[in-house]
Amino acid sequence: MAFGGRNDNGPVSEINVTPLVDVMLVLLVIFMVTAPLMFNGIEMTLPKTEESNAVNLNSSQVILSYTLAGEFYIGKDKILKSELVKLVMDKFGETKTGTLFLRADYKLDYGKVAKLMSFLKANNINQIALVTEIENQK
Repeated sequence: MAFGGRNDNGPVSEINVTPLVDVMLVLLVIFMVTAPLMFNGIEMTLPKTEESNAVNLNSSQVILSYTLAGEFYIGKDKILKSELVKLVMDKFGETKTGTLFLRADYKLDYGKVAKLMSFLKANNINQIALVTEIENQK
């Protein structure tokens, strides 16, 4: 008796997803290993917080770094503040995302970070995620 009324003599119309899953798992492992290594070139001390929503930064995200010296970087490229909005918008178009991940040095004055966020929001960059480091458990 045929299960579900299917004729066993015809072609199988089901998709074999096992090779797809294998490829996706390999890609996932590669990204998990390489993502933490991508943004270690800019020396910064990030604020430490308890882990609440882990974010793994990678090149498909728009990451703005604001150093203690007042320098701005998108990825690893140093930029001027006057170019900031244009380059962020260009990166949004390239990566098809609308979220800016902001890495600000821990020792920066809170007012400077708040002014930067206000400047970005005034220029229609409204989705800003602050990046922190995970505090060591005692």
